[in-house]
Amino acid sequence: MESYKYFIAESSVNENFGDNMIILTPGDVKQRFGPLFSKKFLVMVDETAGRAEILEQCHARGTIEWDAMNRSRAGGAVAACAVEGSTMTIQARLGRYPVNFGAAAGTIGGQALEAVEVNGDEVITTWAGIAGAGVGIAACLPQAPGVIRAEYPSEDDLKVGGARTNHVRIVSPLYEKVSFGIDDTDTKQEGATWVMALKCAEACLLEGVEFLDMRLIQLNPAVPHKTTNCVGSALNFAARPGSIGALREFVCTFVEEHTFSKDTGIAFSRGIRTGQESPFHAAIKTEILTVQKAEEEAQRLGIEFLDHNGRKGRIGALGAVLWADRGIEAAGLYGEHL
Repeated sequence: MESYKYFIAESSVNENFGDNMIILTPGDVKQRFGPLFSKKFLVMVDETAGRAEILEQCHARGTIEWDAMNRSRAGGAVAACAVEGSTMTIQARLGRYPVNFGAAAGTIGGQALEAVEVNGDEVITTWAGIAGAGVGIAACLPQAPGVIRAEYPSEDDLKVGGARTNHVRIVSPLYEKVSFGIDDTDTKQEGATWVMALKCAEACLLEGVEFLDMRLIQLNPAVPHKTTNCVGSALNFAARPGSIGALREFVCTFVEEHTFSKDTGIAFSRGIRTGQESPFHAAIKTEILTVQKAEEEAQRLGIEFLDHNGRKGRIGALGAVLWADRGIEAAGLYGEHL
């Protein structure tokens, strides 16, 4: 079977969307195609780093896994994809890029992210899909909670299924990625940092803020001054830029009001990190570090400490932020894998 390659020149991404563009709300899309399967769509942007993180949830993991493989193959704005259950996280580059559906044959189809662009307080993601994958980007994703509107180049792009190719721009609110690292809120007699961290996240009902997930970070169990497990906690949020100040204040106040320890550390990170920028990723799990070293490394990385103690909890709090997006390995000893 002849392989099918589908290229879009960088300059053509916006040329497809002219005067005949059709604009639909998620409700309009649902009315036209019936209710489908996307449960969430959210885009976080770090303009300084030129990066975006796209979060999608579906009713089933099979569709998410298929989409992730196809988008990775197609390239374009996609730098990497990760799947946990029925949730996909795309690490993407800001800008417009040519895409290539690669080895996928024309009768098999494919799916691609062509562009991620910021327009004021909105993010525009541009998509292409062939065959069944076209249904996903033209009919399913545009009706997901979190979408403001979908823009189609023409009526032909609203004809889905078969061997057709579909294009769509999905417009959503601009969010930023915000992470908190928390450590040393307990003592040998009472408390558990992970419990407080989750209570903090559940109590946060601020407008413009969405709780993403929480991770437990196994720190170095050989440190001399610790509670039994030596585990820090990370909280990840998506926040509208105007809500970040209130979120910082909420988390800091909640933790300091509910801690059992005088050594509590709270670290704050704003932006999308690559996960490769600090030797502390390994050191936090393998070495005995000082508060001074942790503060120096945090300053180098642009990570702030919000606590008012300046005590040893800052070491684990920094480690929690650094491992906040590293997957299940965060919960293990260094080098441990499932």
